[in-house]
Amino acid sequence: MRGLIGKKVGMTRVFNETGRVVGVTVILAGNNVVEQIKTEEIDGYNAVQLGFDEVAPRKVKKPQEGHFKKSGSAPMRVLKEFEPDCDADKELKPGQSIGVEVFENVKFVNVTGVSKGRGHAGTIKRYNFQRGRESHGNTNLRERGSSGAGSYPARVPPGLKMSGHMGAEQVTTRRLEVVGIDKEAGLVFVKGSVPGCRTGIVYLRKFIEK
Repeated sequence: MRGLIGKKVGMTRVFNETGRVVGVTVILAGNNVVEQIKTEEIDGYNAVQLGFDEVAPRKVKKPQEGHFKKSGSAPMRVLKEFEPDCDADKELKPGQSIGVEVFENVKFVNVTGVSKGRGHAGTIKRYNFQRGRESHGNTNLRERGSSGAGSYPARVPPGLKMSGHMGAEQVTTRRLEVVGIDKEAGLVFVKGSVPGCRTGIVYLRKFIEK
C-alpha cells in the first residue's frame, strides 16, 4: 500500500537511536479496512479503497450501507483510495484489515490534512506583511494600504494579497521523517509539522523521491 488513513492524536517525545529526545506527532492509523479493489479492467485504473473510523449504521446513508455490506465490514466514517505499491496488494480482499506495518522500513512520508481555521485574518497574520511605524503622526499601523491603481487600469488586479479567510484548507506536508511505529497500538510517530488539529483526519503516503 502507498498509504493509510489516520487520526492525529497529539504530540509527545521519544528517544531516537542515539539517545536524543525527539518531538513527534502521534497518528493513529492501525485500523484501516479494505472496502473495494478497483482494477483497470473494470474501473479503468488500479486502486485500493480503504475505510477508517467505524461509526453506527444509522449514521450512514442507504447506498453507503449497501457498499459496506458488500465488503463485509462495518460502516466507516472516512473512505480514501490509494495506489497499490507491490504485487502483494493485488491479493488484498474486501473486509481485510491493514495496519501500520505498511510503513515498516519507510523513512519519510507525505501527510495531507485540513489546516486549522483562523477565521478572517489581516495581511500581517495571513501573509507576514510589515506593519507601519508608530512615529511622525503615522496612523496606518496594521492596515494594508492602497490596493488599486489610479486612472489605469482603474481596478484591483486579481490575485492581490488582501485580508480574508485564513486556514481550513487542504494542506500537504512533504517528506516528514517516520521516527517509529507501534504495531500493537497502531501508532505512527512522525517528526515534523502535521496539518490539522487533534482528532483531525490525515492521509499518510510514502514519500517517493523523483
